[in-house]
Parts: sequence; C-alpha cells; structure tokens
Amino acid sequence: MPDRPIEATAMTENITSGGGDSRADAGVSALQGRTGAGAPAETRGKTTIADGVVAKIAGMAAREVPGIYGLGAGMARAFGAVRERVPGAGGGVTRGVKVEVGERQTAVDLDVVVEYGVSIVEVAGGARTNVISAVERMTGLEVVEVNIAVDDVHLPDEEEGAEPAEGRVR
Repeated sequence: MPDRPIEATAMTENITSGGGDSRADAGVSALQGRTGAGAPAETRGKTTIADGVVAKIAGMAAREVPGIYGLGAGMARAFGAVRERVPGAGGGVTRGVKVEVGERQTAVDLDVVVEYGVSIVEVAGGARTNVISAVERMTGLEVVEVNIAVDDVHLPDEEEGAEPAEGRVR
C-alpha cells in the first residue's frame, strides 16, 4: 500500500529525457498517467511526444496567422524552397521553428517573414496566441515563451525565386 492516498497522486506527470542524452528517446517528452485497475482507462500507460511534433504544431499554427508570409531566415528559406521542389523531401513545416521541450513545459523560437503593410506587433501577438493555444491544446505541455525574430518583410512585387531583372550593362 502506498504511503500517501491515491487521491493525492497526480493524474498526469510529464517526464522527459535530458538534453545531451545519447539514448534513443532523448528529446522526447512523455506524459505518464496512473496505472492499475482503479485508474481511468485514459490515464493508463505512457504517451511520448517528440520535439519534432511540437515543432510541427508550432510551425503550422504560426503559418495560419494572417500577415505571416513564411518562416525561416535567409539561407534556411532558400534551401527550404529548393528542398520543397524535390519529390519526397518533405514540406519544411519546421523550417524557422526551434523548440525546447522540458518535463512539463516547452519554449518556441520562430524566425518569420511578414507581409509589407501589416503591424508587426499585431502579427507577433497573433502568432504567439495561436502557437500557445495549439501546442498546449494538442500536447498538454505549458508553453512558457514564444520568441519571434522578424527576419524580413515580403514586398508585394517580390516573387520567391524570381529571375533578377536584366542589368543595364551587357
């Protein structure tokens, strides 16, 4: 019999392997519930959430915000644009997204490009709200911060990967 009553035991506990760990489950968060016949079915067992899952959720949530043209800075965006054209290479949902996942909390860093003419303060606030809502709702982890670096402004006449205009000198 445990020293403390069952009612005082937490329903859900996050467990994560520490950074720098070379185990196969390093960088993975685990939600572990109570076990045993008396525990509700939804709390029996362990659920693991990889860092990449949190990054994908955050990337998708940030892209949904009006005023965000894209994610990723400089060379990462250029390589990502090339990678998206290669069949089977993936869509680059996590480009421009970095996450740190702890035992019960996570932090998100976003590199964004905003549309010209929008309020960067409002877009950043909307991105924070959307990312926090999506990550907390889908993972159960508390988002402690969402840091946003605005790396560029997309102008209406700019085309991604467009050929440079012909020069004056031949």
